[in-house]
Amino acid sequence: MSTGTGEPGATAPATTAPHAADPFDAGADAGPGSLLRQPKAVWATAGASVVAFMGIGLVDPILPSIATGLNATAGQVSLLFTSYFLITAVAMLITGFVSSRIGGRKTLLAGLALVVVFAALSGTSNSVAELVGFRAGWGLGNALFVSTALAVIVGAAAGGSATAILLYESALGLGMACGPLVGAVLGNMSWRYPFFGTATLMAVGFVCIAALLKEQPRPARKTSLLDPIRALGHGGLASAAASAFFYNYTFFTVLAFTPFVLDMTPYRSGAVFFCWGVLLAVFSVLVAPRLQARFGSLKVLGGSLALLAADVLVLGYGDHTAAVVCTVLSGAFIGVNNTVYTELALGVSDAPRPVASAGYNFVRWFAAAAAPFLAPKIEGWSDIRVPFAVAAVTALVGAGIVVVRREALTHDAEELETRHSAEDSVTVFAN
Repeated sequence: MSTGTGEPGATAPATTAPHAADPFDAGADAGPGSLLRQPKAVWATAGASVVAFMGIGLVDPILPSIATGLNATAGQVSLLFTSYFLITAVAMLITGFVSSRIGGRKTLLAGLALVVVFAALSGTSNSVAELVGFRAGWGLGNALFVSTALAVIVGAAAGGSATAILLYESALGLGMACGPLVGAVLGNMSWRYPFFGTATLMAVGFVCIAALLKEQPRPARKTSLLDPIRALGHGGLASAAASAFFYNYTFFTVLAFTPFVLDMTPYRSGAVFFCWGVLLAVFSVLVAPRLQARFGSLKVLGGSLALLAADVLVLGYGDHTAAVVCTVLSGAFIGVNNTVYTELALGVSDAPRPVASAGYNFVRWFAAAAAPFLAPKIEGWSDIRVPFAVAAVTALVGAGIVVVRREALTHDAEELETRHSAEDSVTVFAN
């Protein structure tokens, strides 16, 4: 998610092992059950991450209700995503600066506190301008929390970085699935309630992390504000970020614009996006690693982006049933893409992971801000189908970058390759 929404690492000309290194296999990394046998601090951070990612999809089912309640247009309401992700993108440049000075625990708590305050204020809004502004503050808090959460989970999780990334992607998928459902249930009573509900859940997360998470070791070198920009000087990381930029435009066209196309009640729209989120979670955690093991990360990413392009094209140009089916199905491709991009960005360069992640996210979140703003405008200039045609093109551009920049994306990183034998295939994740 990570949309995501997340941070990518890489996979590579692999060495081989006598047994499959599936993260869910008993032999992976730290031994039997390593994925589920985690310290309480890891579960507290992962739980709060679920709620943080819920905040992204929370407003999806209630966008039409918000528009009605605040006498706003679809374009104005879509700015809830734009302000949120624009601030998130810019804030990526300061997250490492902050966490390397005050520590991961305090950064997490500061981010959570901001989300609690601004989520609660969002529920009190009396105009769309107020709500858009409060969502911007929410985006700042979310940036501080989400960018630090993966680093904390990687540092504290049992089972190595592959297990930590899967835990993080699980939190992302669960949050993206539950967000629309919570938004639908609470939003059916009032569009304000989902915001108050999120503030309450994040307050619980704040208490859990304050009680269970000890301060993490700080890096030997403090991160400067320009380090993430310098990290993008690496061709592989810059290529991953550029490809993810175009992919994220497609992703957030689906997330922010589709509710207006479906034109359903909050319950029905919430059910559609819940199914979407379930597929996202299943494919990011269970399916993507197995596809990578068989075909290699870059082939999986390129193929998944091409399929996503076809899916959103049918979503825009098909009938209402096709739009519902393709909305749900897009979750599968988005789940695969999120996992591969996260691994790719974290491992393709020699920059420290928090720095590489910040640079990568700085680039890709601008597309998440642009898509909700541009899609309604494109509709106004043309018709309701064209925004999805544009989204299909951007997904193909992302796939094209993967193909053209393949050498840069595999240099200094490990690419998952297949070694077929009579007994099994082998997956080696870079750590």
